[in-house]
Amino acid sequence: MLKQVIALSVAAALLSGCVTTQQTTTPPLTNADLNSSLQASQGVIIDVINAQNSQQASNVTALSDEIRKLKTQVSAAMSQKPKTIIVQPPIQKQVEAPQQCPENILGEKFLLGEVESVLVDEVKTKFATRIDTGAESSSLDARNIVLFEREGEQWVRYDVITNGIDQPFNTFESKVERFVRIKQDVDTADDRRPVIHAHLKIGKYAAETDLNLTDRSHLDYPLLLGRKFMKDIAIVDVGQIYIHGKAKNQITTLIK
Repeated sequence: MLKQVIALSVAAALLSGCVTTQQTTTPPLTNADLNSSLQASQGVIIDVINAQNSQQASNVTALSDEIRKLKTQVSAAMSQKPKTIIVQPPIQKQVEAPQQCPENILGEKFLLGEVESVLVDEVKTKFATRIDTGAESSSLDARNIVLFEREGEQWVRYDVITNGIDQPFNTFESKVERFVRIKQDVDTADDRRPVIHAHLKIGKYAAETDLNLTDRSHLDYPLLLGRKFMKDIAIVDVGQIYIHGKAKNQITTLIK
């Protein structure tokens, strides 16, 4: 009897344990459950993406509005800007330069050839003139030079060829500015010459200088201009002559 009771108790206990174990076990997921869960997650993701796209669309719209406003402001500013009128300069015709240019000036200096026609206003005569950079002073061909006083000052009377070498001389008088001594060579004495102040004109260029009076009949040109005349005012091109024109009625002792 006892054995039966014990057996029944054990059997009841085993049966009770089986019932408890079956109640706490989690049932396995089915395909339907998985599909339902995935669809729920997909819906959430789609909602998030749609929200972001909506925000970006709003930002793009706002940016487009700003660009349109800027374009409107630029167009308004351009319409108010004064128009620039471009004036085409007149077409300049090329003019050939004359062979002799009486106003040929280099900077502030005047261009002279080796020989020029020079008017000496004191004797109203044009002379064929040697422009000599080797000579210091300037001199004029004069004959019968006579010194005299006038009102306490030294004057000089002299003859100059003014109408041609075959015509009579004309006599002139000028105030003596000073005297100069010219050394011709070592074997001769110094030549003391009176100096007069003269007004010259070469082409359209006027100048003043001092001229010493001496007999130049043995020389090629009746008038010589030296370095003192050219200093600071003229440049000499020894490769040219009569840059400022050759006077037809000039006085010369050389046919050239």
